Amino acid sequence: MKEKIAAALVSELQGQLSAEDIEKAIEIPPSDNLGDYAFPCFGLAKVLKKNPMQIASELKEKLISLDGIRVETTGGYLNFFIDKEQLASSVINLSSQDIFGKQNKGRRIVIEFASPNTNKPLHLGHLRNMSIGGSISRILSFCGCDVTATSINNDRGVHICKSMLAYQRKGNGATPENSKIKSDHFVGDYYVLFNDESKKDPSWSDDAQAMLLKWENGDPQILELWKTMNEWALSGFRETYKLFGISFDKEYYESDIYKNGKEIVLDGLDRKIFNKREDGAVFVDLEQEKLGEKVLLRPDGTSVYIVQDLYLALLKDKEFKYDRSFYVVGNEQDYHFNVLTAIFKKLGLDAADKMKHLSYGMVELPEGKMKSREGTVVDADDLIKETASLAKQEVAARYQLTEEQIDDRSLKIALAAIKYQLLKVDITKTMIFDPKKAICFEGDTGPYLLYSYARASSILRKAAKLETPVIPKLEQGEIKLVKKIAFFPTAVNFAYDRLSPSVIANYAFELAQCFNEFYHSHQVIGSETENFRLHLTVSFRSTLSKCLTLLGIETIEEM
Repeated sequence: MKEKIAAALVSELQGQLSAEDIEKAIEIPPSDNLGDYAFPCFGLAKVLKKNPMQIASELKEKLISLDGIRVETTGGYLNFFIDKEQLASSVINLSSQDIFGKQNKGRRIVIEFASPNTNKPLHLGHLRNMSIGGSISRILSFCGCDVTATSINNDRGVHICKSMLAYQRKGNGATPENSKIKSDHFVGDYYVLFNDESKKDPSWSDDAQAMLLKWENGDPQILELWKTMNEWALSGFRETYKLFGISFDKEYYESDIYKNGKEIVLDGLDRKIFNKREDGAVFVDLEQEKLGEKVLLRPDGTSVYIVQDLYLALLKDKEFKYDRSFYVVGNEQDYHFNVLTAIFKKLGLDAADKMKHLSYGMVELPEGKMKSREGTVVDADDLIKETASLAKQEVAARYQLTEEQIDDRSLKIALAAIKYQLLKVDITKTMIFDPKKAICFEGDTGPYLLYSYARASSILRKAAKLETPVIPKLEQGEIKLVKKIAFFPTAVNFAYDRLSPSVIANYAFELAQCFNEFYHSHQVIGSETENFRLHLTVSFRSTLSKCLTLLGIETIEEM
């Protein structure tokens, strides 16, 4: 219907505004009394040298014959009232199809997320990162993009050596297996132990730095320890990824590329884009960009971390020929990515225009910030277990199920609770995560969405075979649900344009609310319009399923 309105306006305005500008200008009025769509004519006043109200009135007469759409004017607005029965017919025919809401953007996208350090387990902050990265990947794919999901494992550096040193001195041959501790948690325990010991004896910090030097010089014993502990950490990460429904098409390792990129800096130095200090350090002057000076090569010739990111961005471009490259990284790295983009611009490389930092806010607990060095971080696995335990209490109290069924359902509900809670907040905002609120079966939560889906499934299980729908005169609750379902493609487009999963999350909640209001006020099975209302339930269920898939949430047929 919106496309029909846009096409008619393009035809009548004959090049006064572009088709893209017209489509963007079409809006949804704040009140149903003002129509289903509206087009403001104020932007045409200067072009046509007429009063906006006159323009609206003249356009109304030209658009009066639009099939299924009544046109009125209010002030300088054209108001479009869609034939609700015709809209309902379209919604029922389209919404259950796989193509409903899909688009064909056709761009090649590389997205990087997770990217953990291999000295400790994944934590709550990683869960927000993975939820965002996973959901944006799904939204992009749904919109017809060729998406490559990547992660960079930060598996070298002094922070890695801290865990290694603590294990070397205090491990006594223990392993995750004989300690019965998940392997990445096992490594993380030694990172906390190092920080405890270094507070008592500062020489531990010097020894960790010395161990890093041995690693860089290829000491066989240190390398063997590093490989062992790295594999413990990575193995544990992969268990969590699998549990959380995350996968990567390509994983990179800092240990493989940390020496690369130096030639990019030396080339920039030769071209006088970068400068050298008296002590031999190479830096880039970004004072004009208000980013200060950034050292790229230390006096001893070794490169700093940002240099490997320069290399990796160009490596990804070579491997995947991407149109855009997205980095899902917390807002504490805003400066890093501003500098990275500025360097690419100075070098005259198009990576500057193709890369984007999807900066997200930190996650805090009701008790305050988390601190990994002090061991007060909420580990991802522990949070999932705690949330599943809360869900289990609710499930066991509501349903007669086997222990295995309760565990399976509780885990799915917990993952839905966590993902939805992390995604419903705009990614740029710092948020507080409260497991007890997230797991509620009522209100703006993941379990509420699962419950709404399961309720629709229950209705359809009880129904007789669906016949070809006959569209009746719609009642208000039906109109509201039909319009909300019809909005799904627009919500997807908003989410794509803004790279924002919260758009889908908030739409899904509003959709579920509309359905539950419809269900409470309209009898479905046994009503005079049972067949139509069953079809409407199918449309709702299919659309909510698409939303949940975009959020990375698995549906449940029964709650």
